[in-house]
Amino acid sequence: MQQISESELVLMKIIWKNGGIALYSYIMEELEKDGNEWKKNTVLTLLSRLVEKNFLKTGKIGRRNEYRAVVAEQEFQANQTRNFLDKVYEGNVGGLVSTLLQQDILSEAELKEIEAFWERRRQE
Repeated sequence: MQQISESELVLMKIIWKNGGIALYSYIMEELEKDGNEWKKNTVLTLLSRLVEKNFLKTGKIGRRNEYRAVVAEQEFQANQTRNFLDKVYEGNVGGLVSTLLQQDILSEAELKEIEAFWERRRQE
């Protein structure tokens, strides 16, 4: 999976939030709601790059552009997590978890949620 820029990720999050499909007009409305003042050409360029990188497919509904996510948000998150883990921790999950615990990044409630998840997985 290719890497995408922070700006491209902003657009993907808008599309994922809308069920993986969004019209250009919807994307622009959401950007405006977030106080983002990107110009039309900037957004179109970023969307074109996402199509080239096979993150999106585009289609027409009448004269309007519709964008469909080819990559699911969960798939992207899993890929990014694996890349981060490999790059920063050389694949050592224990090192990541240790850092999360030592730096108080992982709350007690989150840790209990993880423990419950693993308990359910063991019982399957």
